[in-house]
Amino acid sequence: MTVKQILLLGNPKLYETSISVDKDELDSLQNLVQDLHDTLMDFRSKHGVGRAVAAPQIDVKKRLIYMHIDRPVVFINPRIDQKGSEMVQLWDDCMSFPDLLVKVQRHKTCRIHYRDIDWREQAMILEGNLSELLQHECDHLDGVLAVSRAVDKYSFALRSQKQYLA
Repeated sequence: MTVKQILLLGNPKLYETSISVDKDELDSLQNLVQDLHDTLMDFRSKHGVGRAVAAPQIDVKKRLIYMHIDRPVVFINPRIDQKGSEMVQLWDDCMSFPDLLVKVQRHKTCRIHYRDIDWREQAMILEGNLSELLQHECDHLDGVLAVSRAVDKYSFALRSQKQYLA
């Protein structure tokens, strides 16, 4: 379909809460999923990073996440219902602020429930990188950005300075 413009840090639309997808919207989601795919692949080709994108990042206020690591996965109306007690601290990046890294804390493990593109209920237990990634993307659906989760006032760095970060 189309590479969409990614909303950037400072755009107030990024702080809005998304609404659930209804089953009767399923047919119309194909174009949105393709737009998310095209946008993610374009970002990845330009920046060398990018594993997932949430619909609100392209100004669509729907609870939908598109992830493409080894294969495409569509998360419709995802919700994290269990979070492990162990936390990890990491430098988070985001397509909405591609030159900025933010040190955040995330749960090392979590469980996510969602519907797939065929409207089947699914659940995944996530660990490590996938856990932090889906927590980040679900935050986008609730209008929460990684900058709001910064560990402290020193938890910001330019990507070009990554070699100095611990």
